[in-house]
Amino acid sequence: MKAYFIKRYGKAEVLTSGELPEPALREDDVLVQIHAAGVNPVDYKIRNGEFKLLLPYTMPLILGSDLAGVIVRVGARVRRFKVGDEVYARSHDDRIGTFAEFIAIKEDALALKPAKLTMEEASSIPLVALTAWQALVEKGQLKQGQKVLIHAGSGGVGTIAIQLARHIGATVATTASAANADMLKGLGADIVIDYKKDDFSTKLKDYDLVLDTQGGNTLKKSLSVLKPGGKLIGIAGPPDPDFARQRGMNGFFRLVMGLLSYGIRKAARRNGASYSFLFMKASGRQLGEISSLIEAGHIRPVVDRVFPFEQTRQALDYVETGRAKGKVVIKVR
Repeated sequence: MKAYFIKRYGKAEVLTSGELPEPALREDDVLVQIHAAGVNPVDYKIRNGEFKLLLPYTMPLILGSDLAGVIVRVGARVRRFKVGDEVYARSHDDRIGTFAEFIAIKEDALALKPAKLTMEEASSIPLVALTAWQALVEKGQLKQGQKVLIHAGSGGVGTIAIQLARHIGATVATTASAANADMLKGLGADIVIDYKKDDFSTKLKDYDLVLDTQGGNTLKKSLSVLKPGGKLIGIAGPPDPDFARQRGMNGFFRLVMGLLSYGIRKAARRNGASYSFLFMKASGRQLGEISSLIEAGHIRPVVDRVFPFEQTRQALDYVETGRAKGKVVIKVR
């Protein structure tokens, strides 16, 4: 099968295309013929080697973790899906590889593709929607009437998180450029703060939840907008000890994660708030919940550009610029 893969970590030039063997099928796997693959910042970060301590991959490594396609074979223990089903998924961390014609993926990561979406639209959803769900619903426990700040609203996670928070019934503030304000208000944002002109920390206060996608100074300043008991959830780091425990890391790594996040956790406690790090996990069950919201019209995909399979490297380069509005997708088939 044709695939885009790396044999070593590095910048754009290490991504190459070629023929690789079709993946082997385990008993609880399905083999999916990929029609479209979503592109995410995590893809170029993995290529660059940023996660090699957390995710020790073997080479050659096919990149990509979002997919939409059709099941062409099922393992002996698969019960929920059959050959011919149109599905979409975010693959498990240890078995990525959607920049390819086929992938073997665990049954529990899959959901039926929403009928109203094209393959390209569906492939844009899993990672960002699961991130939004796990941040706002699972960790944040966002409720109707609460207030949430979602940073970088025009990004892949932001465009879905805004819609999900609006559906829950929260008041939604977001940061973005002025050029994207109308689009974000159309998605459900009540307040759009132009990050180029205004400081969000002086404009907002008494928020119940902040979803930070930026890290660094933005993460620290976000504490100032939270009310006592508020929650700061970061997806750009630093990792915390709970993350290390959830991933079964040893005591050394738990200590390292504790040290990395000590400053922000201490500052949060001083403000009467809490900080937690989110590294989203694959979940076909949660994706099924998201599918229901899509079918009901509460969430819609936001796709910036669709690249042909032959331009996978260009698609990754475009995502790395940080200028995409919503998601970038590769049309594989």
